[in-house]
Amino acid sequence: MTAHPPLPHGESVELEGRGTTFVRHMPGPPGAPTVLLLHGWTASMDLNFFTCFGPLAEHFGVVALDHRGHGRGIRSRKTFRLEDCADDAMAVCDHLGVEFVIPVGYSMGGAVASLVWKQHGARVPALVLCATAPFFHHTRQERLGFLSLGGLAALARVTPTQSREWLTERFYLQRKRDQWEAWAVEEAERHDWRMVLEAGRAIGRFDARPWMSEIDVPTSVIVTMRDSVVPLQRQVRWFEGIPGAEAFRVDGDHDAVVANADRFVPTLVRAVHSVLERAS
Repeated sequence: MTAHPPLPHGESVELEGRGTTFVRHMPGPPGAPTVLLLHGWTASMDLNFFTCFGPLAEHFGVVALDHRGHGRGIRSRKTFRLEDCADDAMAVCDHLGVEFVIPVGYSMGGAVASLVWKQHGARVPALVLCATAPFFHHTRQERLGFLSLGGLAALARVTPTQSREWLTERFYLQRKRDQWEAWAVEEAERHDWRMVLEAGRAIGRFDARPWMSEIDVPTSVIVTMRDSVVPLQRQVRWFEGIPGAEAFRVDGDHDAVVANADRFVPTLVRAVHSVLERAS
């Protein structure tokens, strides 16, 4: 990752009845539509989208936030729910006075984006789904993996904070220190890992197949062709299942937004322009 990337202004925002999260807002050109960036699991908006903020803001307004338990997102004793993340995102838009948004969801954020449409459809003229799938479990091994996350999350609720921090360092951050720049490790250190583990369980339970054919807005699906996290055939299910969805392909793995930003970011800009043209 690039050391200390330039980031737009951000601020903590208190959402009434929900909690405090961290938000970045770039107005974009006058009259431009607004994209709502929804990041993936174990990431934050900065870790996921730092390569995208500037290029997107040249064309569109941009709103981004940290999801619950991730980065500087809402802290809550409530069990993590993807549906709450969708409502959080729209509460941020309310706070900023943004009425209509195009949700852009990456990985877990794709599930959240689809729920933004499902729960707030009147305010969503289009969707962009990136490196994601309408369901994340299929094999027995995957089901067992997501079940184990639920057990770890339950254990984390009764584990002293100091012990959780030691485990986080030992089993996650220690490996990332060899791969990531210092700013990125510092960003990951902000996570509430009890909530992040619960988020993993929520991902395992997510399944949009019963209702994705009801998505009635123009949709772009960005497929990461060499994805080792979300299998290609599972990503394809989005544009097979959403009427009129258009596919955009990026030659890269699950981290293509960072590792192959020169290919991914222009594709994302094209994908957003595409849904806008179809919406008009």
